[in-house]
Amino acid sequence: MSETRERNSNGSLWHRSFLFLVGSRAASTLAFQIQAVAVGWQIYALTHSTFQLGMVGLAQFLPMVLLNLVVGHVADHYNRRNIVATCQIAECGCAAFLATGSFGGWLTAPMMYGAIFVLGAARAFEGPSMQALTPGLVEKNQLPQAMAMMSSFFQTAAIVGPALGGFLYALGPTACYASTSTLFLIAGLATSSIRMEYTVPRREPPTMKSIFLGINFIRSRPAVLGAISLDLFAVLLGGATALLPVFAREILHTGPWGLGLLRASPALGALMMSVTLAHRPLPGRAGKAMFGAVMAFGAATVVFAVSHWIPLSMLALFVLGASDVVSVVIRQSLVQLETPDEMRGRVSAVNSLFIGTSNQLGEFESGVTAAWWGTVPATVLGGVGSIVVAGLWMFLFPDLRKLDKLRARE
Repeated sequence: MSETRERNSNGSLWHRSFLFLVGSRAASTLAFQIQAVAVGWQIYALTHSTFQLGMVGLAQFLPMVLLNLVVGHVADHYNRRNIVATCQIAECGCAAFLATGSFGGWLTAPMMYGAIFVLGAARAFEGPSMQALTPGLVEKNQLPQAMAMMSSFFQTAAIVGPALGGFLYALGPTACYASTSTLFLIAGLATSSIRMEYTVPRREPPTMKSIFLGINFIRSRPAVLGAISLDLFAVLLGGATALLPVFAREILHTGPWGLGLLRASPALGALMMSVTLAHRPLPGRAGKAMFGAVMAFGAATVVFAVSHWIPLSMLALFVLGASDVVSVVIRQSLVQLETPDEMRGRVSAVNSLFIGTSNQLGEFESGVTAAWWGTVPATVLGGVGSIVVAGLWMFLFPDLRKLDKLRARE
């Protein structure tokens, strides 16, 4: 597949097509965050069951696992811009269905699970396709800066979305879903406005060899494999945020307002670091910076675990979020720069699966170990585990440790 990017004469990131992509990502993320609040409240109001509430996450996670390898093949053999736009229009339709059902009073929990499953399937295609789309819109040496900028808008939406969702839900679920439907539509229109010229790729049938090519490629690149697996195990072990309600109530002895401050702290740290990296990219020693960030992530987790003072806990979570963004930006930039364009969809799909698995299983691991050993010991163990994994990975993946500047493979 061949792509021609829209360029500015001064080489700036701030050109029309990249701004449309950033706007599309921000609108889609904001819509998803608002809808997540509405779905959670409405499912619990309909069923009064925590188990049914947990099934919401499963309904979103299953499509990503089931479709992951097919998603990569599609992203590499069809127009990625059209894939993203189509997914966002499908998400608009799901939100409109939920809005209509809520307004008419005929929406049931099984209907909501069906809509959520379709939404999850659309997001399974949207995420890797959007990641693979980004390198075609910026110069290769600007990719880390572009990834940081995308992350800053994502973090802003992650902070604003839940609060806005709660406000809108006070007006009723219909208001929430109507708003998200509008935002998804705006995202789809923004994506459709991106100017990219495509050479029509050769449409190959999805063979087993083609589908698993992304996995084989990652295995053949030690630095990429090390970065992805390091992030996987660090998040898997250091999932302190999953236990925030327990810390707020049982350890810090605070109420909902305190829980809100705790939840906002890592997102605020992530946002500030994203903005910093967007304006001042890492000059070099990217590999060591990534290992240092993961160790800082683990250390912040330990501090949070043993803290009994809300300001200190918030500071630890702030550092946790900031260090996590450093790791994410380096990993995403490395994956995109090391991957040939014709394989970016499949590699991005595997990368997305690793991210989703680490987040979901990390929450599960935190809950299980907290039940076994107690909340504080389990969280301390997770933080220490992240530090140990970072130290071990430094020796298992020397290519990643020696990585200097993030630049495209010749």
